[in-house]
Amino acid sequence: MDRITTDSIRNVCLLGHSGSGKTSLAEAALFVTKAIDRMGKPTDGTTVCDYDPEEVKRGFSLYTAIAPVMWKNKKINFIDTPGYFDFVGEVYQALRVADSAVITVDAKAGVEVGTELAWDYASDAGIPKAFFVNKSDDPEANFSKVLDELKEKFGISVCPLIIPMAEGHTVKGFINLASKKSYTFDKNGKYTEGEIPAEYEDQATELRSALLETAAENSEELMEKFFADEEISEKEVIDALRLGIKTCSAAPVIFGSATNVWCVEQLLSFIADTFPSFHDRGSEKVEKDGEIKEVPIEENGTTSIFVFKTIADPFVGKMSFFKVMNGMLTNEMSLRNVNSGSTEKFGHIYTIRGKKQTEVDALSCGDIGMTAKLSNTNTNDTLTASSTDIVYKKIVYPEPYLGMAVTPKAKGDEDKISSGIAKLLEEDYTIRFENNVETKQLVVYGLGDIHLDVFTSKLKSRFNVNVELTKPKIAYRETIKKTVQAEGKHKKQTGGHGQYGHVKITFSPGEAEGLTFTESVVGGAVPKNFFPAIEKGLLEAMQKGVLAGYPVVHLAANLYDGSYHEVDSSEMAFKIAASLAYKDGLPRANPVLLEPVGELKVYVPDSLVGDVIGDLNKRRGRVLGMTAYEGKKGYQLVEAEVPKAEMLDYPTVLRAMTQGRGWFTYKFVRYEECPAAVAQKVIAEAKQEAEKE
Repeated sequence: MDRITTDSIRNVCLLGHSGSGKTSLAEAALFVTKAIDRMGKPTDGTTVCDYDPEEVKRGFSLYTAIAPVMWKNKKINFIDTPGYFDFVGEVYQALRVADSAVITVDAKAGVEVGTELAWDYASDAGIPKAFFVNKSDDPEANFSKVLDELKEKFGISVCPLIIPMAEGHTVKGFINLASKKSYTFDKNGKYTEGEIPAEYEDQATELRSALLETAAENSEELMEKFFADEEISEKEVIDALRLGIKTCSAAPVIFGSATNVWCVEQLLSFIADTFPSFHDRGSEKVEKDGEIKEVPIEENGTTSIFVFKTIADPFVGKMSFFKVMNGMLTNEMSLRNVNSGSTEKFGHIYTIRGKKQTEVDALSCGDIGMTAKLSNTNTNDTLTASSTDIVYKKIVYPEPYLGMAVTPKAKGDEDKISSGIAKLLEEDYTIRFENNVETKQLVVYGLGDIHLDVFTSKLKSRFNVNVELTKPKIAYRETIKKTVQAEGKHKKQTGGHGQYGHVKITFSPGEAEGLTFTESVVGGAVPKNFFPAIEKGLLEAMQKGVLAGYPVVHLAANLYDGSYHEVDSSEMAFKIAASLAYKDGLPRANPVLLEPVGELKVYVPDSLVGDVIGDLNKRRGRVLGMTAYEGKKGYQLVEAEVPKAEMLDYPTVLRAMTQGRGWFTYKFVRYEECPAAVAQKVIAEAKQEAEKE
């Protein structure tokens, strides 16, 4: 087969609400183009795109998958994405290398939250969009309602292109408003083209007028013909739509059914004829001097690629998915990784269809491929044959906030956990991992419950590590509110030299975060050479408070008196004496528990502000203010301060409260005194934990 040129490549991202039929549409496209012999089902785990064991087990998409097809001498790289919000990182990866998007919509459910988010994602990425209204065979489908919802939600750019001929709840066929032809399908998905039946002429004329109006916005000649009521050909409509799609001023709507293969061929033809190639974009975003700039795309220029996805396979090794951003990539080519500085040799390059790999000699600019065993290359890396340090714009992933403690079910698996997590972090940038020294827990952060469940499942299947997830501990602090005087004496007589250390210390609330140590000893009651040992003894003692065993902060200690023995006194003796003074004094100094408090910024639709604020009040949050969010119309920014202990389940609660429309950021600000009721509970739990140990 001849090499596919850049102008013949279409990179199309499939977006939409979970269950709207993205994977089924990719499967139908593969079937129509004879890339597969029979269609699989996502629920059965038999589709090309849902090949991972986790996807097969669960019956829905978890990862981005590539499904290239050939149609009308064009290579269409469908990039299938998950619909679940937990896996939005995969969507971001797909959007980074897509040049256009098809948003699937359920003909029965209409515009859902996932539809709105898909539109926003594609708009933010600056790529054209079209809608495929799927499941038109559903008896409860409401076509006019769906079309009205799309127009209402997404504006005048939405225009019908292929509409159903419906009689009640039965679809008899479809009408192409551009060609003024009808399609009737048999049970195998084969169609017959004909004229528009008389009973649908009025509806078709009305909706075609809406299509022409949108198309005419992109062509003065067409505009004149439209207002002069002259005949407009299919070619003229398609040419105008091509311009409208490129400028994102037209978002055509095609009704169909993926499982019945209704209008899938028509969608493929429309993509081949109107959707832009990578070259049509003209330029690509790069990061330079902390700013985003544009560089021209050169099909015959110096080779450079961008890695947008990594899979950590325990058997194959690291698999790097990339898009050729400039020039042509060939086998045996060596490229320099701008991010790591290392040189990587491409021994074998492949095109990917689901899990099937096909080795190729070369890939043109704009095409998507995969290679294995790039040892020093990760997601977001730029590799180039150029001597200049060009760095393509990186994917910015959402911050994971849902944290759970990871505990091995088998003793001695701690090292295996860390190793397995390190591998999984290479492929999922929406997972964050920390070894909390203070709480002695391994904590993993994800985007949701399902996300973390999949993560633990992968640890087991790939790395043979069984773990359980539990609620993570909060790193509390302790301090004092009263000034007290305390005494510590360590005296021990053994054979030979004994041990003697004696200190008198005033403990008081300190201004500095740690220990403020001073001395006012008169007459050499305690020699100066023992001062460092006393300070060290206090510092060590402060690691464990007297209330619940949490570190003590903001403590001032003044050594004002004591005594020593010329023979038996030692640094160790004074260190022990200092800790005894600490244990004597702090319980009397009105100790209190401090909890971490963070700054919360919640972005929510106007209509849900009341619910969000009400929930924050229940979480002991202090709402600081509310302003209109400039980044998204109809959204408010609610700012508050909330204790970290109240934020453990917030990611899932906010998602449920806003149906996935809201999001937030959270960062630690300071420690504050715990309310008495909260403190009592924490202290009781700490005592129970200590008894177990």
